[in-house]
Amino acid sequence: MGITLGNSACLFLRVRVSPVPGINMVESRTTGPGAENWWARNVRSLKSLFRIAFGLVWLVDGALKFTSGFVNSFPTAVQTAAGNSPSWLSGWYSFWVTQANANPSLIVYTVGILELALGIALVAGLLRKVAYVGGVVLSLLIWAVPEGFGGPYSPGAGGTDVGAGVIYALLFVALIIFNSVYGSSRFSLDYYIENRFPPWARLAEFSPWSTPSRAVGPKVSPSAEGGPA
Repeated sequence: MGITLGNSACLFLRVRVSPVPGINMVESRTTGPGAENWWARNVRSLKSLFRIAFGLVWLVDGALKFTSGFVNSFPTAVQTAAGNSPSWLSGWYSFWVTQANANPSLIVYTVGILELALGIALVAGLLRKVAYVGGVVLSLLIWAVPEGFGGPYSPGAGGTDVGAGVIYALLFVALIIFNSVYGSSRFSLDYYIENRFPPWARLAEFSPWSTPSRAVGPKVSPSAEGGPA
């Protein structure tokens, strides 16, 4: 005679014995529709929240380029970075010191505009693939010029900070990984544009095949569809 296990019996089988007498431990499920882990259930919303919060940071950074008077101190910041850099970077900083002294407003305000555009793209979820790659490049450029590669690296300078720019770049890499794993996000303009214009996913997603508008079922061979001959 066959035995059928009900839901209560299945739950009973998932009870794990605790090493402490008198305490029962129920194994938490972290995947699937019935996942009990809060982080697993809300990971898609959390990654969107992370993207939006990061975008707000870039909006603040961009706004400060126009309101904090940084344009006046930018040449000094580049000269300081050049003075604390190793000798093999002298050519790199010689170029940027010249540019900073000649066109400080152009450089600072251009970076400010790019930061504002990047912040808007992150908050709105627009052109995320372009924004993430551009964010990596812009973050590394900021790290390499005014931040002096996070130094100073000169002997005896005592610098211990790797710089914010490289950390920003790593956060963009994390967003790229999230996008590659989870695909499109409902909390983005890209999601709704892709539903009406699927090719948009090439500009917005690192895994366009995983977007809802492009999702297709598994291919079935003609012989399988017709059943056995």
